[in-house]
Amino acid sequence: MGSLRDGDSNGSVPRPAENKRWCAVTGGRGFMARHLVAALLRSGEWHVRVTDLAPDVVLGLGDTEDVLDDALRDGRAVYASADVCNLDQLIEAFEGVEVVFHTAAADPSKNNLQLHYKVNVEGTKNVIDACMTCKVKRLIHTSSIAVVFDGVHGLLDANESLPYPDQFPDAYGQTKAEAEKLVMKANGINDLLTCCIRPGSIFGPGDIVILPTLDQCGKTHFIFGDGKNCDDFVYVENVVHGHICAEKALSTMEGAKISGGKAYFITNTEPMNMWDFLYLLHEELGYKRLFKIRIPLLVIKAVSYLVEWGYKVLHHYGMCQPQVLTPARIKYLTIHRTFSCNKAAEELGYKPIVTLMDGMKLAAKSYIRLRNDTIYLRET
Repeated sequence: MGSLRDGDSNGSVPRPAENKRWCAVTGGRGFMARHLVAALLRSGEWHVRVTDLAPDVVLGLGDTEDVLDDALRDGRAVYASADVCNLDQLIEAFEGVEVVFHTAAADPSKNNLQLHYKVNVEGTKNVIDACMTCKVKRLIHTSSIAVVFDGVHGLLDANESLPYPDQFPDAYGQTKAEAEKLVMKANGINDLLTCCIRPGSIFGPGDIVILPTLDQCGKTHFIFGDGKNCDDFVYVENVVHGHICAEKALSTMEGAKISGGKAYFITNTEPMNMWDFLYLLHEELGYKRLFKIRIPLLVIKAVSYLVEWGYKVLHHYGMCQPQVLTPARIKYLTIHRTFSCNKAAEELGYKPIVTLMDGMKLAAKSYIRLRNDTIYLRET
């Protein structure tokens, strides 16, 4: 399925052509990053260096993949295999690059502090060092709303004045907060300008968590706890737009003074009951008259601890790591988390370009099409 692309035949990274503006996207084959790469290419303003762990880029199905395929063919994009934990690889990947979008991060579902610290903290430090070595002008870092969430207290319309908590529900939030601090501290050093973007709960075409989970549930709609908690979901193209707004802000002298070294929440600005959102998205997948099952919080917490213990004991025998039923994930799913985007609107000029309802329809339509195409390819 798809096609395979890599660098030139001797394994080196192709050098940027003269008089072309190049940017690099770390973790460039991730969910949000694929949309970011496609948007940068569509803009006509950038040639894009896509970096990720794999030795080659294998293209799949979907509009973003088609855009990248065309760009790889005509030289507007190149792929560089680079590990953020390897400084030398990053320096080679960033040579001749004006802007770096750092989206690479450890898998949030794997609550492994050693892994997250290595990738999220040490990897981000390497990215900063490589940017300075290569004289990169601007670094836009993909952070997370998790950096201000302690897993205990609900957050309603929280803004950027909220301090980092003393504790976090998982290794992901803890290490993303440490990485964000490094990026903000690096602003202004060796002429590097930095900005951090804190997206809400991202969904959209290519999502590998929310839509597949709902699809697997079929006509059954589970609700954990009292079902009253609100969340701030954000369509993936709005997250991309937030990154691009940040880069444009840093590219002007006035914008750099205002936004350099700062972090911004990016959401759809349409907070809503999380379970209502999931129910509507579930229906968009074609499941009507869903059967609701409400599981009390104490019960689901007990189950999550049991599943976590079971994984620690049985993962050596092939047990898959739980994606939803973990103690940390239950906290994310049952506590209020909504955020204000006023600062991003005022200082970055950010405004959502796709509404929540339109995003749900686009995401479901894309998922169904790709699911059917995948089934067809398997059967032929």
